[in-house]
Amino acid sequence: MDHSAPRRARVRAPELTGKGGWLNTGGQPYSLADLRGRIVILDFWTFCCINCLHVLDELRELEEKHRDTVVVIGVHSPKFVHEAEHQAVVDAVERYAVEHPVLDDPELATWKQYAVRAWPTLVVIDPEGYVVAQHAGEGHVHAIERLVGELEAEHSAKGTLRRGDGPYVAPEPEPTVLRFPGKALSLPSGNFLVSDTTRHQLVELAADGESVVRRIGQGSRGLTDGYPDRVRFQEPQGLALLPDGSVVVADTVNHALRRFDPESGRTTTLAGTGLQWMQGEATAGPGCEVKLSSPWDVAWWQGKVWIAMAGVHQLWAYDPQDGTVAVTAGTTNEGLVDGPAGEAWFAQPSGLAATPERLWLADSETSALRWVEPDGSVHTAVGTGLFDFGHRDGAAGQALLQHPLGVTALPDGSVAVSDTYNHALRRYDPATGEVTTLTTDLREPSAAVLAGDDIVVVESARHRLTRLRLPDEAVKVAEVAHRTQREATEVAPGRLQLDVIFQAPAGQKLDTRYGPSTRLLVSATPPELLRSGEGAGTDLSRALELDPAVPEGVLHVSAMAASCDDDPDNAYPACHVHQQDWGVPVRLTEAGADRLPLVLAGMDA
Repeated sequence: MDHSAPRRARVRAPELTGKGGWLNTGGQPYSLADLRGRIVILDFWTFCCINCLHVLDELRELEEKHRDTVVVIGVHSPKFVHEAEHQAVVDAVERYAVEHPVLDDPELATWKQYAVRAWPTLVVIDPEGYVVAQHAGEGHVHAIERLVGELEAEHSAKGTLRRGDGPYVAPEPEPTVLRFPGKALSLPSGNFLVSDTTRHQLVELAADGESVVRRIGQGSRGLTDGYPDRVRFQEPQGLALLPDGSVVVADTVNHALRRFDPESGRTTTLAGTGLQWMQGEATAGPGCEVKLSSPWDVAWWQGKVWIAMAGVHQLWAYDPQDGTVAVTAGTTNEGLVDGPAGEAWFAQPSGLAATPERLWLADSETSALRWVEPDGSVHTAVGTGLFDFGHRDGAAGQALLQHPLGVTALPDGSVAVSDTYNHALRRYDPATGEVTTLTTDLREPSAAVLAGDDIVVVESARHRLTRLRLPDEAVKVAEVAHRTQREATEVAPGRLQLDVIFQAPAGQKLDTRYGPSTRLLVSATPPELLRSGEGAGTDLSRALELDPAVPEGVLHVSAMAASCDDDPDNAYPACHVHQQDWGVPVRLTEAGADRLPLVLAGMDA
């Protein structure tokens, strides 16, 4: 019998470099040589990206289970200008409870060395310093866990595995009243209810916005109903007051909607199972039987609770009459497309505000302010797409925001936008079509709520509520426009071979029980970039035809593959869906490549 190690492609891993240095290591820098003998998992992430946050949560169990053999290292690779700021990365590491070392790489040096093309991407390096697998998107941790088991056995036998404590050093906790609060609302009593996101609690503050009246929740991760000392949340965000005086809570990392009754103090679960929704699962049904995906905000509109479902780029709604949830707008594709509800594309909707005529939404990844009409049609007031952002006032058609997370309806029919990565509060007036800046001296504002003639801003990265007069005159700022720091991929005009690489994890095979197990969807911005090759299909390779007359654009590629345990004796094998959306900026040049490989899982031979 052959007991030799499995044959797999190996590439020497490039060094880890990043101008921002190392976090969570007690100030100690690390090189790959320092990590030799350990299995290293690089997690290329950026803190704006919901799929990256999903992967952080997926990795927690694997990190715990293989603590003495595996070192996870986050490589922070910014999309937005604000994310290249070192303090913002420090904040994000605490905010999302990242319990492994993080390399701050503001110039994407390590990202380029590893030829990464998507957030999130996971790269596995064996104890001898070779790359043995790469995975883009979420849903891969079960495959990586299997690979880790193989590597542990193989390198134990060879004597090349080194067990022991990892390099993680926990930072000192800070004693603030709130910690990275997410959203707030005014209670009928005049008090404020705040989602204290990083502490997994709701906090009721007095009308001064500072004095704690009570805390709701144990303060540890979990999904438990009950009274304030027993209930548990997991990174709660949005809050909405219902006509009956109760509050709906978007319990983001529990993928659930909760109901808090301020009178009795009791919390119950309205919707969600505690598990994340995946492609192909039910999109309507009884609330507690349908999975949700990172609900980020909620609003009461047209007799229902509307949900900004950031994790799948859609809007859903919960109907309290019959206790059901259902998708109301969006396709799950990420981008900015207006039109009828069922055809619109969103990009991580994160803030909602209702008026009788419109449901306003902050669509964070496209740095956009959008709205839904009562007939379900979706429109954009500010924003152009996934890669353009900045701080520019003026006519809405050319104004720019940077990853806004909140929107607040104002009494005069205009809206205030919590322009999170610009540290500003902006205003859009539908009557004039103009965007102005109300104030700039904020730190990651994530929501705002009216209180009389004032507006109270959730200043998330200063851990407080900040009260401002609603100014008559807007602040003037110098205009700035940015594009994402990712370099465009140079491709040749004409025929381009698109190959999505997917290798089923060891011990699994493609799941063909219900027809094809793979899906590929391709489109472009502008649409004229693609002469042919757009649309849906089941083959993961496709010949595209690019129009030489369009010098640059973005290819949107969405791929999915389903694999199941390859065990003929098991009638109900465990199955897994692997999926990723890529937005690939391309520039057409005669010397450019005629093949575009995108790794979903495995290695590009």
